[in-house]
Amino acid sequence: QVQLVESGGGLVQAGGSLTLSCTTSGRTFRGYAVAWFRQAPEKAREFVAVIDYSGRTANYSNHVEGRFTIFRPSVWDMVTLQMNSLNPEDTAVYYCAAGEYSRLASHFHSWGQGTQVTVSS
Repeated sequence: QVQLVESGGGLVQAGGSLTLSCTTSGRTFRGYAVAWFRQAPEKAREFVAVIDYSGRTANYSNHVEGRFTIFRPSVWDMVTLQMNSLNPEDTAVYYCAAGEYSRLASHFHSWGQGTQVTVSS
């Protein structure tokens, strides 16, 4: 397993932007796909975006496609999630996870502790 650390969450007004980062505190995650999931209060955890190990292929949920961009620099052990045009429905704890290239949470073996994103109306 890989120890993942998220950062970049915070409070933003509707229409604003945030960039989340996912890094490791130990072993590299270079050989794994990395995904972002989110969980709003009293809701199930849901898929947001995933990027493959090479950084060349990505997939997004319908809720965020066109607004969010997942990126994986080739030189750094990091994955970012650029979030634009945020709305209150995007309020959630955002988690990054490492594992297989998939939209299913069960395919990821390593998870971070999460970072809170709050969008005010």
